[in-house]
Amino acid sequence: MSKFRAIVMKPDDNVATVTEDIAAGTDLTVHVGDSVSTVRVKEIICFGHKVAIRNIATGEPIIKYGNVIGMATCDIVAGQHTHVHNLDGCRGRGDLEN
Repeated sequence: MSKFRAIVMKPDDNVATVTEDIAAGTDLTVHVGDSVSTVRVKEIICFGHKVAIRNIATGEPIIKYGNVIGMATCDIVAGQHTHVHNLDGCRGRGDLEN
């Protein structure tokens, strides 16, 4: 197990990237600078995938590493897997602004 089970780079991030597989029901601690918070994981999150660290409303930007990577296509609750099934990616498309 790594020292940090999830990476959050910027205070505005609303998702964390996990550094190992995380089981449903796990209390995941995330660190941003001096701030520490905990979110209960709702479903299995596989290594390298994202988990919402706070509630995200439909149409709200998904922010990872301080950058908008997509828009929520439905309400996403804290602890939920955040991936192609609930976000519309906008990076590299050319038809949307980041």
